[in-house]
Amino acid sequence: MAEQEAAAVAWMDQALEAAREALERGEVPVGCLLVYEGQVLGRGGNEVNETKNATRHAEMVVIDQVLDWCKEHNRDYTEVFANSILYVTVEPCIMCAAAVRFMKIPRVVYGCRNERFGGCGSVLSISSDDLVNTGDPFECTSGYRAKEAVELLQAFYRQENPNAPKSKVRKKDHRK
Repeated sequence: MAEQEAAAVAWMDQALEAAREALERGEVPVGCLLVYEGQVLGRGGNEVNETKNATRHAEMVVIDQVLDWCKEHNRDYTEVFANSILYVTVEPCIMCAAAVRFMKIPRVVYGCRNERFGGCGSVLSISSDDLVNTGDPFECTSGYRAKEAVELLQAFYRQENPNAPKSKVRKKDHRK
């Protein structure tokens, strides 16, 4: 068990590095990787601001990379995903948890909880709820490098997001 624990920490370190790279690109710092038979097949961070596409979360980027890898290596993606572990710095949101379930990834290891959008128990339990035709539930393990994941998120939200839309709230005129 200690060996599995050490491996999870090492993989999460790589996910944190992907999150740092996302932060440097002006993205919400979430990093992710998918490990199959001890090999990283997909690694990435959020690309939402860069692509102006709200669905380009780290998990979706990695799923697309793995699908491309499967095509290039003539591998059955259903077998690959079914025997992989997804490591992500922040609890997958509801959309990403649903994608993980559809792809039949059996295990997700994540850092900190996502109290606003979490799909692995913080808001909804997409990972384990009885859903129609969405694949088997998947195991979630949290808390790996959670402190570092939170610190990266805090660093992002302390700065001004240059890609955020301008506020439409009118400032009150106090010159009465």
